[in-house]
Amino acid sequence: ADYLDNGNNKMAIQQADKLLKKHKDLHCAKVLKAIGLQRTGKQDEAYALAQEVAALEPTDDNSLQALTILYREMHRPELVTKLYEAAVKKVPNSEEYHSHLFMAYARVGEYKKMQQAGMALYKIVPKNPYYFWSVMSLIMQSISAQDENLSKTMFLPLAERMVEKMVKEDKIEAEAEVELYYMILERLEKYKEALDVVRGKLGEKLTSELQSRENKCMAMYKKLHRWPECNALARRLLLKNSDDWQFYITYFDSVFQLIDESWTPPAEEEHSLEGEVHCSIEQAVNFIEERIAEESKSSRPLRGPYLAKLELIRRLRHRGCNDEYKLGDPEELMFQYFKKFGDKPCCFTDLKVFVDLLPPSQYTKFIRQLLDVIPLAAAAENEVALPGDIKALQQHLCVVQLSRLLGIYHAMEKKQKLAVVRELMLRYRHGLEFGKSCLKTELQFSDYYCLLAVHLLLDLWLEGEEAAVWQCLTLLEEGLSHSPSNAQFKLLLIRIYCRLGAFEPVSELYSSLDAKHIQHDTIGYLLTRYAGSLGHYAAASQSCNFALRFFHSNQKDTSEYIIQAYKYGAFEKIPEFIAFRNRLNSSLHFAQVRTEHMLLDLLLEANISTSLEESIKSMSLSPEEDDIPWKDLRDNRDLTVLFSWDPKDRDISEEHRKLSLEEETLWLRIRSLTLRLVSGLPTLGHTIQPKNSEKTAENGVSSKIDTIRALLQQLEAAVDSGKKFLEQKIQYPVLGPPPTRMAGFFSNGSCQCQTSLFYLVSDIYELDTNGLEDSAEIQERIGNSFKSLVERLTDLFNKCKGDLIEVRDGTLKTHPNLLENLVFFVETISIALWVSSYCDSVLRPFKSNLQKKKKKKKESSVAMPPVFTHFLDYVTELQTLTSNVIDHIKGLEIILTALKLEELSLKDTLLLQEEKKFTKTVQGKVQSSYHHSVQEIGELLKKRLDTIKKLKI
Repeated sequence: ADYLDNGNNKMAIQQADKLLKKHKDLHCAKVLKAIGLQRTGKQDEAYALAQEVAALEPTDDNSLQALTILYREMHRPELVTKLYEAAVKKVPNSEEYHSHLFMAYARVGEYKKMQQAGMALYKIVPKNPYYFWSVMSLIMQSISAQDENLSKTMFLPLAERMVEKMVKEDKIEAEAEVELYYMILERLEKYKEALDVVRGKLGEKLTSELQSRENKCMAMYKKLHRWPECNALARRLLLKNSDDWQFYITYFDSVFQLIDESWTPPAEEEHSLEGEVHCSIEQAVNFIEERIAEESKSSRPLRGPYLAKLELIRRLRHRGCNDEYKLGDPEELMFQYFKKFGDKPCCFTDLKVFVDLLPPSQYTKFIRQLLDVIPLAAAAENEVALPGDIKALQQHLCVVQLSRLLGIYHAMEKKQKLAVVRELMLRYRHGLEFGKSCLKTELQFSDYYCLLAVHLLLDLWLEGEEAAVWQCLTLLEEGLSHSPSNAQFKLLLIRIYCRLGAFEPVSELYSSLDAKHIQHDTIGYLLTRYAGSLGHYAAASQSCNFALRFFHSNQKDTSEYIIQAYKYGAFEKIPEFIAFRNRLNSSLHFAQVRTEHMLLDLLLEANISTSLEESIKSMSLSPEEDDIPWKDLRDNRDLTVLFSWDPKDRDISEEHRKLSLEEETLWLRIRSLTLRLVSGLPTLGHTIQPKNSEKTAENGVSSKIDTIRALLQQLEAAVDSGKKFLEQKIQYPVLGPPPTRMAGFFSNGSCQCQTSLFYLVSDIYELDTNGLEDSAEIQERIGNSFKSLVERLTDLFNKCKGDLIEVRDGTLKTHPNLLENLVFFVETISIALWVSSYCDSVLRPFKSNLQKKKKKKKESSVAMPPVFTHFLDYVTELQTLTSNVIDHIKGLEIILTALKLEELSLKDTLLLQEEKKFTKTVQGKVQSSYHHSVQEIGELLKKRLDTIKKLKI
C-alpha cells in the first residue's frame, strides 16, 4: 500500500505477487495488485482480478475499501453498490457497511434505494441523521421525477408526514432538520405552514446564517403577497442596518404594492404581524431622509441611504409623480455622492445604475462639475494637472469612467480621441508612482487609465484606423509588464490577438489567467473558438483536453460534494449540486469542445497514424447516436467578462446574447452532423450480398446507408438555417461574443465541397450494390462528381492565396481570413481523402474480379469500365492540387521569415521610446504565430499527401 501511495505502481505489483505466493487467498493483496495494474494502464487485467475477489463477496474492511478505491478509479461506481449489497446481507447489523451502502447509492443517484438504505440504518441505530437521510432521498425522488404530479401527490407528502411524525414526538434536534421541513413545505407550496414553522419554536434552531429566520419569513410573505408584513419587516431590519440594500428594494416594492391596493392600517389592532407599516409615499420619503440624517452620525460612511434616495426618485419618475415630493435634483444628489465616496472604486458602479436620471444635455456640465472638486495640480502652465495622492487619482478615474459611460468620448473626432489617449497614458504612467510598493499579484492603481485608452483606440480601429490596433496591443503589453496579474489586460490581449489571427501568444496568456474549475466553461470559449481555426493544431488539442478534463471530473466531483452534504446535514445544498451538474452536462461549450476535439483528432490521425475505422472506434462514435442535449443546451459563457464602459446602446444586449446562442447552436449542429457522417464511412464496409439476394435488408448495411442519407438531409437543413441566419448580417459589439466560423465556411466554398463529398458516398454505395454492368449512368454521375469536386477544391485553394501579413504605408495588416480558409481547406481535403479511400475499397475488389475474368478468357482487351479512369484522374488531380498547396505554404513561410518588421518606419511619432520596444515585441509575436500556423498546416498536408499516394488502384 505504501508503494501505491508513493506512485511506485510496479513495485506494488511485485510486492503483492510475493505475498500471494505465500498466501494465495489473500483478498486484499489481490485488490492492491489490481490497483497497481489499473494505474499502469492494464485495465482489463485489473478488472478481471477485482471481479475474482468481488465474486467471493468479501466482508473484511480492507478488501472492501481497496475495491472501492479501484472501482472509483475505473469510473465504475455502480460496482461499489453491488459490493456493499453483498456485505450487508452477510453482516446485517453493521452500521458502517449500511452507511457505506447508502453513500454508494448516493454516488450513482439511486434515490429509491437510498431511501430504503436510510430507513434500514435507522432501524439498526435510531439516530436522527439516518432518518433524515431517508427523508431527503424522498425529496430527491420528487425532484428527479419526470411527472410533476407524482412528486406533489406522492413523494413530498410522504416526506412531510415523516417529518411531522418526528415533530409530534418532539424528536427534532438539529437546524438541518428544520431546514429540511421548510424545504418540503416550500416545494409543496404550503407557504402559510412554512411561515408558521419559521416563526414558531422550531424556527429558533435557525441560527447558523445571519438573519436566516428573517430571510425565510420575508420569502414566505412575498409568496403569500402579504405586503404589510413585507414592509414592516424590511423597515425593522433597515432600522437595525441601514446599509442592507436588499431590504430597501423590498421596502420600496411593498410600499408601492400597498399604495396600488389602497391599503389602510386597521384602527384598533397592530398594523401587521411584524409591527408598523408604511403605506404612503410621504412616509417612504421621510423614512429615507431619516436614514440619511442618521447616517451622518454613524462612525463609518454608509452608501445605502444615499443610493436608496436615488432609487426612490427613479421609481417615482417611473410612476410619473416626482415633483410633488421634493427629494432633490438627481444631478445634485449624484454630485454630493461623488464628493463623499468618489475616492472608492465602487463609486462608478454605484452611479452607473442611476445615470439615466440625468438629461443628456447636462452630461458635459455634470462631468465638469465633478472635475472641479478633484484636487489636481499642474507643474507648469500648459501641462496636464495630475493627482497628488491615491484618493485624488481614484476620484479622477471615476470621472473618466463616467465620461466614457455617458458617451462623451464616443462623440469626439479622431484627433481629439488621440489626444485623450495620450493624456490617459500620461496619467497611467504617472499613477504607477503610487504603486511602487505593490506586490506582483496586486493591480496598479492606475491600470484603468490604460484600459480606457485601449478602448478608445479600439473605437478608432473599428472606424478603419489600421495602426490603432497595434497601439492597443502595445499599450496592453506595457500595462501587463507593470501589472502582471491584471486579468483584464490578459483577456483583452487574448481577444485582440485572436481577431488578428495570432494564436501563439494566446495560449500562454490564457494559462497565466489560471482559470479555475467552472471558469473552463464560462471563459473557455475565448480559447477554444480560435485554437483550431487558426491552424495551431497542437495547442487546440491541448486546450480541448483542458476543458474536457474539467467536464469529465465534474461528474465524479459532484457525487463527492453530495456525499459530504449528507454527512454534514447540509440538505438544501444537495438539489443545488445536482442542478449544477446538470447545468454543466448540458453546457453548450462542453458539446462544442467534444465535437471539435473529435474532428481535430480525426484530422490529425485518421488514415495517418491509425486507420479511420480504428480512430472512430476508439472514440466510440457511431452515426446513429447523438449525445448532444439539443433541447436543454445551456449557454454558460460569461459574455461580460471583459470590462466595458460603453453606453447602453453600444454595449452587449440581451438580443446579442440570444442571437449568439442561436448562431453557436446552428454551427454546432453542422459540425456534429459532419462528424457523424464521417463516422458512418467505415460502417459501409464490404458486407454486401449479391444484388438478387433477399438478405440485403437484414445484414444491417442497407440501413447504414439510410442513416447516412438521413444525416445528409439533416445537414442540408442545418446549412439552410445557417445561411438564413447569416442573411441578418449581425454585428456583435467588439467586446461581445466572437462570431462563429460559419460565415467563412459558407463563403469560401468548404460547405459545398463537404456536402457533395457525402453525396458522392451515396452514389459509390449504389454502384457497389448494382455492380459494374448496366451502371453506366451511375458511373457517369460519379465521374462528373469527381470533376466538379476538383474544381471546387481548386476554388477553395484560390481563396487561400495572398499575403497573410502585408505592410501598407508603414503599418502592418494581417489577413486572418486567409488562414481560416487554409484550415478549412485542410479539413475538406481530409474528408475528400477519407471518402476516396471508401471509393478505393469498393473499386479494388471489382478490379481484381475483372482481372480474373481477363485471365480466364485469355482475352487481351476486356473493356475497363469508365469509373476506374475517372477515379484515377481524380486521385492524380488531388495529388497535384495538394502538392501545389504545399508549395504555396512553403512560399508563405519564406515571405513570413523574410518580413523584417524592424524596418517598419514606425512613423507615428506619438510612440514614445519605451512604447517602441513593446510594439516590436507585439509585431514579433504576431509574425511568429503566423509562421507557426503555416508550419503546422504544411506538416499536416504533407502527411495527407502521403496517404493520397497510396490510393492508386
